[in-house]
Amino acid sequence: MNTAVQTVDEGLRQYLISVYNKMTLALVVSATTAWIGQPLVPLLGSWAIALAFLPLLFVLALSFMDRMSEGVAHLVFYGYAVATGLSLSVIFLVFTLGSIAQVLLISTSVFAAASLYGYTTRSDLTNLGAFLFMGLVGILVASIVNIFLASSALAWIVSVVAVLVFTGLTAYDTQKLVEEYRSQGEVYGFKSEARSSIYGALTLYLDFINIFIHLLQLLGQRKD
Repeated sequence: MNTAVQTVDEGLRQYLISVYNKMTLALVVSATTAWIGQPLVPLLGSWAIALAFLPLLFVLALSFMDRMSEGVAHLVFYGYAVATGLSLSVIFLVFTLGSIAQVLLISTSVFAAASLYGYTTRSDLTNLGAFLFMGLVGILVASIVNIFLASSALAWIVSVVAVLVFTGLTAYDTQKLVEEYRSQGEVYGFKSEARSSIYGALTLYLDFINIFIHLLQLLGQRKD
């Protein structure tokens, strides 16, 4: 019995390592792309806004991951990381490099703490998922409204709520990863563990990116 438990735990450990390795590599790809792509933004002029919508094409493609080969799924995932990096390249023109680095460190700490909680807690976070989804809807609606209002106070509130929501989602998604492994794919619905790990990496990647973006809005020092 002890051997069986050790085998399951080792398998889970390897699965999670695979997920976090993919997520980390995607973040490195995005950061590198953002840094390299920053000179491109001024050249695009008003077309630069198109960069913000580029990642949506890859998200749409990833929704058909179950129909892709594992190799293609990997390429699309890292293509998404490149597209997200391009859309984030503007932050180097708006915020100081020092504040970006500081917020990145804070984001990493927040994400790591939330993910560790999701992995170790014995509480079922399923009900939290529905609450967090409602929070996401609220963030989306408020963000759209603020496009017309251009209210700095509303933008601040949205960022605060978004940090809380995506921190909660990090814990929730981490627990779902554990359940995905133990249920042998019933959570995400993928028969392939490789596809499952890509999808898991995508969820955590999105959580981290959103924590970082909204913390940057709250704590980032803008250039004069």
